[in-house]
Amino acid sequence: MTPEAEEIDVEINPNDLRIDVYRSSGPGGQSVNTTDSAVRITHIPTGVVASCQNEKSQLQNKEQALRILRSRLLAMAQEEAEKEAADARRSQVRTVDRSEKIRTYNFPENRISDHRIGFKAYNLDQVLDGDLDAVIQACVDADSAAKLAAA
Repeated sequence: MTPEAEEIDVEINPNDLRIDVYRSSGPGGQSVNTTDSAVRITHIPTGVVASCQNEKSQLQNKEQALRILRSRLLAMAQEEAEKEAADARRSQVRTVDRSEKIRTYNFPENRISDHRIGFKAYNLDQVLDGDLDAVIQACVDADSAAKLAAA
């Protein structure tokens, strides 16, 4: 079931609509075959079609078909927005294989390795205690070297 859209939720340009009127089908008495009360509205840019033949009045059927069309267009817009958001989330999340790892902490050997810059130090216990100067300096030196190489 699609949510019913208010007029402010979905803006529909009247020039984008093709409205067809035709005779209702099915049981309904004498007026069914003599009056053009059924309405079919086509939203030309999207190709969405809504039709209604529930009421005897063409005006009531037109209003009902417009409500249905508005709801379908709102549902399409929401679905498109959800799809774009899902695509954006999917592009931000990626799986990293072992070859792309940044740093290794090897406790048995008391070693820290930064694979991006080729840094190795055998003072993991000191780094974990907060002595990050050597690690940070190695990153700064690697960044400077990369900037010099790019220039």
